[in-house]
Amino acid sequence: MKRKLLIISAILAVSLAAFETNTSGQAPTGPPQTNTRMLYHDGQVIDGHVNVYLIWYGCWSESCGNPGSTAAQQIVTDFLSSLGSTPYFEINKTYPNAAGDVPTGRLSSGRNEADPDYLRGVELTDADIRGVVHDSISIGDLPVDPTGVYIVLASPDVGSTSTGFCTEAGTPPHHGSADVFLRTVKYGFIGDPKRCPSLEAPQFVLPNGNPRPTPNDNLTGDAMVAKLAHVLSTIVTNPFGDGWYDRFGLENADKCQGKFGETYTTANGARANIMLGQRDFLVSQNWVNDGHGRCALSQ
Repeated sequence: MKRKLLIISAILAVSLAAFETNTSGQAPTGPPQTNTRMLYHDGQVIDGHVNVYLIWYGCWSESCGNPGSTAAQQIVTDFLSSLGSTPYFEINKTYPNAAGDVPTGRLSSGRNEADPDYLRGVELTDADIRGVVHDSISIGDLPVDPTGVYIVLASPDVGSTSTGFCTEAGTPPHHGSADVFLRTVKYGFIGDPKRCPSLEAPQFVLPNGNPRPTPNDNLTGDAMVAKLAHVLSTIVTNPFGDGWYDRFGLENADKCQGKFGETYTTANGARANIMLGQRDFLVSQNWVNDGHGRCALSQ
């Protein structure tokens, strides 16, 4: 019965998604132009509490041939549960809206949802990613939450070339917004870096292609954490494409991708630059919007 409802909801999604915006599509690939200041485009920022819902699309089990997947899910979940109200995430407070309201930096980890049936295929377009979110909401696994952010995390057998995943180093993670049951929701997409480590996780790959140690001994989890930090910052400061970005179309975290600042060495020999809870992580800096601006891990 649940599968039947899911198939029906996929058909309804076409008519229900009357409004949709792809905000990350405006950002070009290539080296960030960090010598330019951020510009406000008179639109919205997310100035309240943010509930983040994780949707694990595809094979996320060792039993289906994805080793280390359970550990990766735990690493990402632990990071998300500790990120809110940290000095790092509160960099986004430097992005006010027209009324002077700013992102609060408060995050909550909403429910996690598995989507193991590949109902949207193994090569996801922006429309497919919206469909994955719609499916999880329409069958009641996740609520319709206009204050929420839905992040689709794909297993390594799933691609998304049209959104820039695994196409070029430095491509920012994709995000956008769409109407689901007449409520506008925000979403993002993060693919598994095991599909193309040198492009999606170059910080963990040596020049000869061999892997470097990662802070939690899990390439997928550690690289997805960095992408999650990136996409959440761009979503809260530019949720609908009319908030903050520079004259090149780069959003705040785009300008600092691959810049880590001061790092330290973990017990397993990996590089890290931030500790949240009981775990070390290596995340790119974010752009502090104070006058000319700068990349940093805190204001």
